[in-house]
Amino acid sequence: MTIKVINEQQNLQEVMQILFTHLEPSKVMKFWAACKLGEGDYLQLKDKLFAQENVDSLYEKIQAYQDIE
Repeated sequence: MTIKVINEQQNLQEVMQILFTHLEPSKVMKFWAACKLGEGDYLQLKDKLFAQENVDSLYEKIQAYQDIE
């Protein structure tokens, strides 16, 4: 029997991406602070979370989110 060991950092990044997909950013940040997940290299995480984004695509997502409310 083999056990697949999950890389903790990769797992955390995947979970954060799911949270950002389904929750507004302020709620994710409050959760992150409550869990004391602010440790580590934010710039490295930011690059991975927003690798496919640019100013225009982020602006469109923010506008779409604000229009829902």
